[in-house]
Amino acid sequence: QVHLEESGGGSVQSGGSLRLSCKASRFTYRTYCMAWFRQPPGKERERVATLDNAATATYAEAVNGRFTISQDNAKNEVYLQMDSLKPEDTAMYYCAASSRHPAQNPCGGDFEYHNWGQGAQVTVFS
Repeated sequence: QVHLEESGGGSVQSGGSLRLSCKASRFTYRTYCMAWFRQPPGKERERVATLDNAATATYAEAVNGRFTISQDNAKNEVYLQMDSLKPEDTAMYYCAASSRHPAQNPCGGDFEYHNWGQGAQVTVFS
């Protein structure tokens, strides 16, 4: 079973930057989706960014231009670089991953993720 572990959360002033990392263990899929989700306090979880095995990335409108998702295949890690952070970015951030068959929905679409990390708290104060 795939194990995902996030790190890099913390507190930062508005306008600052943070980088989240997600280490994937026993992740041997050739075609896959990896993603970052977040759940702000009192709100539903939302997709932030996705990345597939072809390095195609998608972003939520709220973070487009400020966040960057990337991966290091040699380390089995995926990252979320968050710049120009705003108080509304405050949330628990979760890493997610699943294998993907070419016939399935794209990673940034209605795609179901089956493996989740425990979450990393990001707090942005003004």
